[in-house]
Amino acid sequence: MSDRVGDVMRLCCELSANQQIKTAVKHSGRGAAAAGGLAFAGGLIGGPLGIAVGGAVGGLLGCWMTNGQFKPLPQVIMEMTPDQQQKLYTDVMATLGTIQWTDVAQLTAVVMGNVSLKQQVMAALMGHVHRELQAEIHYVD
Repeated sequence: MSDRVGDVMRLCCELSANQQIKTAVKHSGRGAAAAGGLAFAGGLIGGPLGIAVGGAVGGLLGCWMTNGQFKPLPQVIMEMTPDQQQKLYTDVMATLGTIQWTDVAQLTAVVMGNVSLKQQVMAALMGHVHRELQAEIHYVD
């Protein structure tokens, strides 16, 4: 991994750690399927009231199924393959444009000091995570 790619990965880790973002990559589909499936089954059996009851029960089941499956986004970023990191680097660099930096501290300071740029980098990061990793994103309160 080149220094610039590593700097951008550390920037993404810092930004997502500040926002306390967690993701569920592999198990989010199961939770969604449980919620949707039970809402559908409830609708077939009980009509509109069945949809509400099935959706509530399915939501609880989906929550239980994915409980503990969320990982902090910085951990997910560092566990990405080099190809995935390169794709993320490309997405973020499209936002950063021609910004020059000497080390990760300077890059982080530049991005954190510009609210608009910070939001754009976060949007690029979230878009990449959702699109490429097909991950469910959860903001910790």
